[in-house]
Amino acid sequence: MDRFVVISGCSGGGKSSLLNELARRGHAVVEEPGRRIVVEQRAAHGTALPWTDMEAFALRALELAHADHAARRKATGWVFFDRGIIDAASALAQARGETLTPGQFSLRPHNKTIFMTPPWPEIYQTDNERRHDFAAAVAEYQRLCHIYPQLGYDIRILSKASVSDRADFVIEALQRSGPASVEA
Repeated sequence: MDRFVVISGCSGGGKSSLLNELARRGHAVVEEPGRRIVVEQRAAHGTALPWTDMEAFALRALELAHADHAARRKATGWVFFDRGIIDAASALAQARGETLTPGQFSLRPHNKTIFMTPPWPEIYQTDNERRHDFAAAVAEYQRLCHIYPQLGYDIRILSKASVSDRADFVIEALQRSGPASVEA
């Protein structure tokens, strides 16, 4: 699915702002599963929360990531995901004390290039959906930077630049790799 592009990386690193800019420019975007789950679980007084039951949270994130992916199969052009299937699978594997392997994925669910937001302490903030501290966010980033290449993906670290500059960089990098197509 070369037209399905993941923006991943450090929590609080500017992913949502970048996705908002890409949406403003007319691209399809998919909100991060984790934030939606936290809102859903809090409203339902559920326990599938990262600070209560990480395994249940990660399992729900993986289910939602797959559903998001399937729901966009017929979309045309680039579709930008705030995190993706690999992020959720990695979180679930870590919660279970397991390791992801390339054999667990019959197909590559996303574009081979993954754009990563690095740790950026100057903009990091906790909120109702993000309770973990900066050290935990950095550990998550390091885990993802390790697992994506092991699964055959190429990582492009985004600079600590303006949202507009980051969006320009992502679009230009994708245009150099070829047009988004429905057949991808």
